[in-house]
Amino acid sequence: MYRLTVLRIVLTALLCSEWSLATQVPLNVADDPGAGVATSGPDTDLMHWNFEDLPNPNATGHLVFETVHSLLQHWPNTRMRNGHTVVPGTIPIGTYLYHATNRHHVPTTPDWVAMHPEESTIFCMGPPENGCWHLTLVTTRPLKVLYFDGNSAAKLDSGTMDTQDVLTWGKVLPEKTWMEQERIAALCEWGNQHGVDGFVRMEMDFEAMICNFTSGLDVVSFLHLASPDALDVPPVTGSRAFLRAFESLHGGSWSNRFPGELHVQLDLSNIVSFYDTDLVPSLVPARFGKERWDHRVLNISDEDLLRAKTRVEEELVRPRELSSGVDWMALIRTIVHRYASRLELMRYLLGSIAWGNPGAILGAAGKTQVQLRVSLMSHILLNAAPLERSNSLDWARPIFESCATSHTARLEGLNMTPSEKLLFQAVRETTKEICRIVTGMWASGVLAGLDDYLNPKKDLNITAITHLTHKWEGDVNRLMQWLDWNVWVKCRPECSIEETCYLSTWPVGFPLGEMPPPSPPGEDGPYMPSPGPFPFPDTAPDWRRPQPRCVRRVEPYTF
Repeated sequence: MYRLTVLRIVLTALLCSEWSLATQVPLNVADDPGAGVATSGPDTDLMHWNFEDLPNPNATGHLVFETVHSLLQHWPNTRMRNGHTVVPGTIPIGTYLYHATNRHHVPTTPDWVAMHPEESTIFCMGPPENGCWHLTLVTTRPLKVLYFDGNSAAKLDSGTMDTQDVLTWGKVLPEKTWMEQERIAALCEWGNQHGVDGFVRMEMDFEAMICNFTSGLDVVSFLHLASPDALDVPPVTGSRAFLRAFESLHGGSWSNRFPGELHVQLDLSNIVSFYDTDLVPSLVPARFGKERWDHRVLNISDEDLLRAKTRVEEELVRPRELSSGVDWMALIRTIVHRYASRLELMRYLLGSIAWGNPGAILGAAGKTQVQLRVSLMSHILLNAAPLERSNSLDWARPIFESCATSHTARLEGLNMTPSEKLLFQAVRETTKEICRIVTGMWASGVLAGLDDYLNPKKDLNITAITHLTHKWEGDVNRLMQWLDWNVWVKCRPECSIEETCYLSTWPVGFPLGEMPPPSPPGEDGPYMPSPGPFPFPDTAPDWRRPQPRCVRRVEPYTF
């Protein structure tokens, strides 16, 4: 309850300000009548290399791929806050953890620790004459933890806590959104049966819910600090309030991108995903037609829930040595590295064409063809060439196949855990669609005479090239929207040295719903000198779908 009371106090001081807008990529592509509709069933025959076969609309391999690519990273989990992934892991020996309180007692019941003091000290409050206490701990053995992805510590009833709810109470309970003390007690009671020491979540920064502070932890220091300021006593100096809030968010931003939060090591060979359509088929119709922002675990069936919970419990006790040994994160990141920047460049080249200028059209088409060729350089076979007077792309199917299987060939025969089979399928589905689009674009460029090495033509048909580049632009946009990789979400133009790129982060600018009443003050209770109504901050217009924007790092602070 102390955490919630402090959070209430901090939020009282926060006001949402104007921000400088920046565009986000990728966003929804405008409706395109030429986009096509998937008509095939589930893609079970990956040896069928047909350029016309679109991904099944219920396929989730690309979603598993991107959620794994985003694990323990603040930026993508702030953007797509409704987590679907549960991963066993460890907090290594020698890791420092932080806990702030107004009492000089090491917690004797389950409680929270921060990965950085910038996060813990926001809970360090008290009257100036009393100060506050700041506990630094160090792990004396690896702590066994379970990580919930997404913005899983954000107190929202729109899906951030779904995976915790279904594992703890067997269903999603929005009325318990703010019942954190009850939640941590229930999670630890369940986790104790499987040797779990704690749970890792993300709020403004990453945190751990520790079940027993006397097991695997030693006290490094327990300092009596001066309270930074009494944020709950009006009037509040805006810059001081924003400074504390900003620095907490700043600490979270250190893990914005890969490798993310380094204090936790995940075991991907035992990952459990609610995007696994074999494990939880009841969520397939619940997701149909919805954007990823709105995906939830809310409508899971009782049968699927039991199966998923059993799988989590099995993965918690399965030794890592029983896995294949494949470094799945390295494999996924290799694929992202190979295609992310080239797709982004092609989108720029095709999106900036002056369509009334034939020279600009031909120039952009030629540059795009170069990027397509270099993307496929290691797959373009010597004997691959189009047939004379034929517009068929069948001659490029071996290239499509080579590209699509280049990261999965010979892996299928390995001894994989059920989780690894899911990751294998995610990589295979994702690379197949990338290679279908990229190979198809390149081959159509060859037919048009744009390739300098294969079937080059001196006299290009500007009408045909114009039509082709329009199609290419649609192909790239649809592929990038389908992949939706977080590496493309950034501030454009880049922020100045006094700014940082920011996504709306709970709780600043979010509707807070029904918060529980503060606990009554007492000798060991939280400091509450000014009870009264809670002034909710203004709601950010993009809180449901955060858009990157530049905010100031120095006064005057903005969010």
